[in-house]
Amino acid sequence: MRFTIQRDKLIASVQDVMKAISSRTVIPILTGMKIEVRQHGVTLTGSDSDISIESYIPAEDEDKVYVENIEDGTIVLQAKYFPEIVRKLPEAQVDIVVDEQFNVKITSGKSEFNLNGQSADEYPHLPQVETENSFEMPIDLLKSMIKQTVFAVSTMETRPILTGVNIKLEDQKLVFTATDSHRLAKREVPVTGTNVSIEQVVVPGKSLNELYKILNDSEETVEISVTNNQILFRTEHLNFLSRLLDGNYPETSRLIPDHSKTTIQIKTTPLLRSIERASLLAKEERNNVVKFTSNDDGVIQISSNSPEIGNVEEEVTADEINGENLKISFSSKYMIDALKAIEYDEVVIEFTGAMRPFIICPVENDSILQLILPVRTY
Repeated sequence: MRFTIQRDKLIASVQDVMKAISSRTVIPILTGMKIEVRQHGVTLTGSDSDISIESYIPAEDEDKVYVENIEDGTIVLQAKYFPEIVRKLPEAQVDIVVDEQFNVKITSGKSEFNLNGQSADEYPHLPQVETENSFEMPIDLLKSMIKQTVFAVSTMETRPILTGVNIKLEDQKLVFTATDSHRLAKREVPVTGTNVSIEQVVVPGKSLNELYKILNDSEETVEISVTNNQILFRTEHLNFLSRLLDGNYPETSRLIPDHSKTTIQIKTTPLLRSIERASLLAKEERNNVVKFTSNDDGVIQISSNSPEIGNVEEEVTADEINGENLKISFSSKYMIDALKAIEYDEVVIEFTGAMRPFIICPVENDSILQLILPVRTY
């Protein structure tokens, strides 16, 4: 096997595939990276049995030659060394030659490395995901849905199902929901041109975080396919496969209040900045709690008190306040996360009392919803 490849293309693919390779895997060959060379191009594969990533480099694309001098073959290379070698090679082209004994010679300019490779025969085959149950959507939209929900997954392994994002597709409406039982993030988007329905799948938050980093903004759409225990995200040059979490996701719709006693419309950035400042003195062991008080004159007081350190008081003017005056305490971290995820200039916050969950939505857009449970401070 041999091939000559553009180094920058190889580096980009290697970095993508490395996101699926773990040194802690129980299958020794999965600590390596599989390289498959065919006349039409080179495919790199990494897997930790939770997620698997395939990155494809075409031999030619739009009249540009990326791979040449191709002799077909497959090899598994040690992922501990190969990425660093590629990154530090001196020239724009890399020549890789593999002999019968899986000895690998990597040459670039006057630099030559010799590595011991492994036969790819033992490398597990990735499961084939049926593409009948699949739909397409714009990459930028998928990335924004991940960003607006994945931060709210649980980091506690006590309820594994909550460490994932619940994905549902019904009546051409795609819904992402994440909760750690103290807060909830939800995003809905219409998906046209498909009759596919996905009852409920839960994708590990870790997988979606890696997918978010790896998806290339320059490509336009991603195809999503689901089977019993796997989900596949496919673009022109990338296959990203993740296992699904087992179990029933809790019914979250009943958590969302259907009425409110106090409604506040306010600009996102000033509110976010004042909560960030108030959180500087919020005590760690009390969940970074800040107090939030609304007055008749449209001014909101945000305060935090830590007996050993000191206290802070802030005032923010709301654009509109309707309903009862309110005193409520909540985790500043949860509020900061929610406001950052919304990405709109103005939000509406709906409260139903000091000890009831409250919701935050962009003004005139209820497709993005953040819900936070308050904290008792008395």
